[in-house]
Amino acid sequence: MAHVAERSSELHPTRLDGRVAIVTGSGQNIGRAIALRLAEAGAAVGVNGATSREKVDRTVADIEAAGGTAVAVMADVSDPAAVGRMVDEVAERFGTVDIAVSNVGRRLHKPFETITVEDWDWAIRTNLSSCFYLAHRVVPLMKARGWGRVIHISGYDGFTGHLVNRAYNIAAKSGMHGLSKAIGKELGPSGITANTVVPGAIDTERDWSQYPNTVREDVIARIPARRWGHVDDIAYACLYLCTTGSFVNGQALHLNGGEHMF
Repeated sequence: MAHVAERSSELHPTRLDGRVAIVTGSGQNIGRAIALRLAEAGAAVGVNGATSREKVDRTVADIEAAGGTAVAVMADVSDPAAVGRMVDEVAERFGTVDIAVSNVGRRLHKPFETITVEDWDWAIRTNLSSCFYLAHRVVPLMKARGWGRVIHISGYDGFTGHLVNRAYNIAAKSGMHGLSKAIGKELGPSGITANTVVPGAIDTERDWSQYPNTVREDVIARIPARRWGHVDDIAYACLYLCTTGSFVNGQALHLNGGEHMF
């Protein structure tokens, strides 16, 4: 029984001491919450943003104030070269990268017939290709350690298609999970899991002009849990996948209060 208990402890750690994470888009909202929770569990965190150094620095400062370790890494994750520099900077600072959370998402409300080829390419590169760029750069580091966690933050419109005028976002968010399954299947034998975390209606700072038909009270009425989600609902799901959820691989973890049930 002692052997079983010891093995369970190895498979289901509750801490991330000695692990290194990169969380893209972690200057605010969901990404910031994920960075804070991973750091709280002991991981060193590369905090990423593309436009607001102030927000990224605030996340780093809050992690350090709580006794954690973090570094700011500014990079446009739609640019593969910038992603490479980001990974190199974090690995040089902390020795490796064990956890990669792709959280960047830009959602625009635009009718299908008005989407240009340039719009489409930009959206896919930003929302989907960025996940490939990051995973592709960190997987060799993970394989060298025999352990890795790849997490893609999708959205429930990628599974339900329930929002109109969001074709490129829905396509990209669906593609994220396909990528998770492919990575999890191929690299599971190397100790690497890949999963998709799917937020529902989460209370975040956002450009509400891109949600012209959304009424907060109507959303709450549709959710059996009768509340909007909190950013920590998503953050703790990511923490679970990086710690005790070691047997979860290639899955979509939906957090929407029961609004949609799969």
